[in-house]
Amino acid sequence: MKQNKTNKTLLLLSALVIGIATLWFTNGLVKDLKSEERTKVKIWAKATEQTTHIDNLDEDISFVFEVINHNNTIPVILTDDSGKILYHKNFPLNKVEKEGYLNRQLLLMKENSEPIVFEYADGKENRIYYKDSIILTRLKYFPYVILLVVALFILIGYLAFSASRKSEQNKVWAGMARETAHQIGTPLSSLMGWVALLQEKPGVDDIALEMNKDILRLQTIAERFSKIGSQPELSEQDITKVLKRSFNYMKDRSSAKVIYKLDVKSPFYAAINPQLFGWVIENILRNAIDALEQKGTITLSIKEHNKKILIDIKDSGKGIKANELKTVFEPGFTTKNRGWGLGLSLVKRIVEDYHKGQVFVHTSELNKGTTFRIIINKA
Repeated sequence: MKQNKTNKTLLLLSALVIGIATLWFTNGLVKDLKSEERTKVKIWAKATEQTTHIDNLDEDISFVFEVINHNNTIPVILTDDSGKILYHKNFPLNKVEKEGYLNRQLLLMKENSEPIVFEYADGKENRIYYKDSIILTRLKYFPYVILLVVALFILIGYLAFSASRKSEQNKVWAGMARETAHQIGTPLSSLMGWVALLQEKPGVDDIALEMNKDILRLQTIAERFSKIGSQPELSEQDITKVLKRSFNYMKDRSSAKVIYKLDVKSPFYAAINPQLFGWVIENILRNAIDALEQKGTITLSIKEHNKKILIDIKDSGKGIKANELKTVFEPGFTTKNRGWGLGLSLVKRIVEDYHKGQVFVHTSELNKGTTFRIIINKA
């Protein structure tokens, strides 16, 4: 789990470095092109200024007009000293025809850059306003578009990889569960035969009865495992009966120093699979017992809210650390020295995948306890 977090952090840092490097390089390129465009505008302005000082009509001014006509990318507006537009170039023709378009562009140019001013007669000035070319504008946004495309590609790849990994995990879960059910079933059948023989002998009725209880328990476990990996059959049940049965089972098999409180009164009906839902309750109760460390209080309560059934399992144990709250349901998470950390992962799978409900840590405080909440739809 820690290795996965490290890999994700390294991947995120790599993406940030690539993003920053791309923005830095592109911004440098934009800055250089912007400087070059300003130089071109100055040359264009100088050529425009020269056309106002031509006294000899026979003089060859073809080069001047060539410079003026050479600007095919940078939008420019020439005004007199009163702000009247005298000339414009490199604006979309379909937009120039619209009333007020050039005036709005002129206002934007005034806000973003200082004009180039030249005198064409005594006391009279012309001003040249300009803005970035469409190529430069597109180049500004180019790195962000590239980063967005790369981010979407990474996101799609990550989601596809996660879905593939989850599908593979589901197959492993199903295979392990069915194999476990099969392995339990073989000696279980043999034990049932031995118990039947034992019951025929006098004086061992009590022993045979207790053994039969454990065999029934093993049958329930095998049945639960056999349902993992396939869609279980749900039926409308009084959920309080399942809660009481699982609660009493765990109560009879835990320390006498653990105080159990059951706040379950009215019947609540929901579409559930009794075997799997009972497994959910037992797994959460087992975690609560471990958190108590043989001493404390466990409370199970149920209530209705907006056509939902809310089941709370609260303990007065050691609580869960804040940085572990998001990982408690992940496979492999455990705070114990033994165990595979699959109990709560199974709980989440059964509640959310099979019963279309929710399960989460409702509250938790260190050294004060934890409350797990299950929400399912009322029938």
